[in-house]
Amino acid sequence: MANKQPNAFDVHIGKRIRTARILIGMSQERLGALLGVTFQQIQKYERGFNRIGAGRLYDVAAILNVPVGFFYQDLDHTVVEPPRPAAEPSAVKRFLASAEGLELALAFQRIKDAKVRRRILHLMRSLAAEPNGEEEPPPSEQGKL
Repeated sequence: MANKQPNAFDVHIGKRIRTARILIGMSQERLGALLGVTFQQIQKYERGFNRIGAGRLYDVAAILNVPVGFFYQDLDHTVVEPPRPAAEPSAVKRFLASAEGLELALAFQRIKDAKVRRRILHLMRSLAAEPNGEEEPPPSEQGKL
């Protein structure tokens, strides 16, 4: 028996559910409890392994306080042929799709002081630098720290 791959549209909608859920700080367990399903079912929806029905998607939208159309944003409605496997997402997209990446990005954007943001960015660059090499700030940042 062939290993069935999730439908590209279901995967997209699942990712949007996950994004909306994380943005409001709701756990899979809580969303499942509010919907009357297990957190494992929420995981399956978010990964696109199980298709979510229209009525349940409406309920999810109400719980997450987003319009139903939110789940369809950025979806290519012009696809006529069967969906092909998507290209490997970039490292940035994979990072922002992770809980830690999304949380970090949201926290960073709440920092209003541009000087503090630059210092945090410099710190992150330093932490990410090779252990044997020093990373200098880009020319536009030198002298500002």
